[in-house]
Amino acid sequence: MGVKSLLVAAIAPAVCYAAAIPGDNNVNIVGGTTAAQGDFPFIVSLQKSGSHFCGGSLLNANTVLTAGHCAQGQTASSIKVRAGSLNYNSGGTLVSVSSIKINPNFSINTLDSDVAIFKLSTSIPTSSTISYATLAASGEDPAAGATVTVAGWGTTSEGGNTLPTALRKVSVPVVSRTECRSDYSASEITDSMWCAGLAAGGKDSCQGDSGGPIVDSSKTLLGTVSWGDGCAEAGKPGVYARIGYPSVNSWIKSQL
Repeated sequence: MGVKSLLVAAIAPAVCYAAAIPGDNNVNIVGGTTAAQGDFPFIVSLQKSGSHFCGGSLLNANTVLTAGHCAQGQTASSIKVRAGSLNYNSGGTLVSVSSIKINPNFSINTLDSDVAIFKLSTSIPTSSTISYATLAASGEDPAAGATVTVAGWGTTSEGGNTLPTALRKVSVPVVSRTECRSDYSASEITDSMWCAGLAAGGKDSCQGDSGGPIVDSSKTLLGTVSWGDGCAEAGKPGVYARIGYPSVNSWIKSQL
């Protein structure tokens, strides 16, 4: 199991996360394309010491949703959030974080209920480049075969050590939970998770994309990037926190 976060990869090397490591500039969407303005107007870059380490989604003027493993061991005073820019290192609005809350059901060992909320010190209003994400409804479970799109500033290849400056995105099909449990194991893929990717591999989120959004064609936020076995490997789809899972959904809404 590997998270897709750069920071957590160093904290919990046994888990393969999708977050990026500060100073590691090679964490990015695999097999994707450069995103255009307006594709993900709610995406934000979470930064520590000036380096991107995870993605997130702006839910309202003061609230960012990200992965629980991106928040593990972090202090609010050390984190900055950049919104409204396609580049993680310039433009848009850069604000401080006032508090961090991790879902009480989150487990760093299993990555169950892998969501967290960052409250911002300064409000971020909507603008020509910024809007707020629409959450999946309680009980919503992405349908197998549906096309979904994930975005981030993570590495563009497994084991990469350079982050792309510009936001990237990639579209992949939803993999049924039954199939995903076959690809991994029944115990690893909980009901608070869902999976997406090509059977042949080649397209996926990767290190540095953790916490970022994966959406449907209406841009409804269905999940946050969580983990996977490597990046874009055949038979190993990306695994996402399920925003529609009832306990996850109700907890997120209670933080708004």
